[in-house]
Amino acid sequence: MAKKAKSAAPPEPMKLFYIFYNQERWDNWLNRLRESDFEVAEDAEEMPEGFRALYNFGQDITVSVLKIIKLYQNGRFPKEETLDRLAQVEAVIMSEAPQDQIEEIVESLQLSMLVLFASCRMFIEGGYPTDIKVLVKEGRKMIDEDMEKALEIAANIGANVINGATCCGKYVKDDIEQPTLFDEWLIEIETMNESMTTLKNFDEETGEES
Repeated sequence: MAKKAKSAAPPEPMKLFYIFYNQERWDNWLNRLRESDFEVAEDAEEMPEGFRALYNFGQDITVSVLKIIKLYQNGRFPKEETLDRLAQVEAVIMSEAPQDQIEEIVESLQLSMLVLFASCRMFIEGGYPTDIKVLVKEGRKMIDEDMEKALEIAANIGANVINGATCCGKYVKDDIEQPTLFDEWLIEIETMNESMTTLKNFDEETGEES
């Protein structure tokens, strides 16, 4: 009697080789900032080149980081690997700012990006409150008293956005003369909101560079 053929083992998931962010990419953006003009002309109708570059710089970081989260949501990465990949990118973004003419600009960008990484970790860990209106009110009160607590509150808002909630356009006031760091975090969370929309179908193909 012929032996029964063994059933073939299921194929292993395709290995992903996404490059989310690296030092070279960071350095290229820094060089672009150095070459850009940040001076605001009195009769200018458009934002100076430098500020446009800075805006695109921030968007590039946000999208790259949220791609890691999308792959986690899609079951591509387990929790620990996701946290590890986030930490690798964070180490590049939060490295010491260059000691030259763009030092303050880069430090300002890094401050706004604090909420991006904190929100991602908050989303992964779970258990965050979901009333965004209350969170915004609490965060605005807390920013002058306890920056770390205010960041935690902002991260709760960001985690909700990653999970599909909408924020924070209506909470960002254009008429504020001196916006606080919490306001800057709300602006970054709005960028996260927009980025999550653009990444809705991300992970259609494997092996691409992010």
